Amino acid sequence: MKQAEFDGSGSRIRWTEVAGVDPARVYVHGLGSASAVYNAHIAARPELAGRRSLFVDLPGHGISDRPVDFGYTLEDHADALAAALDEARVTAAELVAHSMGGAVAIVLADRRPDLVSRLVLVEANLDPYAPGDAGGSGIASYAEREYVENGGHARVLDKVGPAWAATMRLADPLALHRTATGLARGTTPTMRHLLERSTVARVYLQGELSGELDDRRGLEAAGVRVVSVPGAGHNIMFDNPDALVAEIAAIV
Repeated sequence: MKQAEFDGSGSRIRWTEVAGVDPARVYVHGLGSASAVYNAHIAARPELAGRRSLFVDLPGHGISDRPVDFGYTLEDHADALAAALDEARVTAAELVAHSMGGAVAIVLADRRPDLVSRLVLVEANLDPYAPGDAGGSGIASYAEREYVENGGHARVLDKVGPAWAATMRLADPLALHRTATGLARGTTPTMRHLLERSTVARVYLQGELSGELDDRRGLEAAGVRVVSVPGAGHNIMFDNPDALVAEIAAIV
């Protein structure tokens, strides 16, 4: 386990790492998740062997710290991720990023293009959304105090089911709520526009079972490779790992 300070107050963002050659692959999890849980089986595949791989847990999640005075916006998470990569002396990394983590990766690529050479986005959030739509969790539909202190967190854990709850219960409720709220709010310009104007190599994976990606043609016109993954929903790394591995391993 390795760590880096991210907020100027001693809080640490942490990651586990597998040694290998550069450019590094950096795996970034979604809301209420943890990177190694969702991605270790992907990085271990023979097609991806030999590359340096980092499994980063964003602030408030997994093994990273959870300061109460941190904003947990997408920009805050991107800056914390940048602190981890700077500490690890990573540049020009390939980011494999899921859902909310994909939104963070897009922001990072825009703010610190020196750190990113390629984005492999797994159903990344691209647009703001109504709080009640919070990726099926509904976290952002609660007021902060109601979620943290008055039973909202427990109700959400029960709603999302045992698989997601297994990692969500490891996250801090305050951090979860602020992260979900920041994700619903999005960025200005939106994550979609940041992705479209990016100059790094970009691939976006959409699970076939999740339906058609909004404005797919606009993304493709901006140079984003969009892939519909058969037999997969939101968690492509579990539903069709072969397809995800093939896209990560693809030469660009």
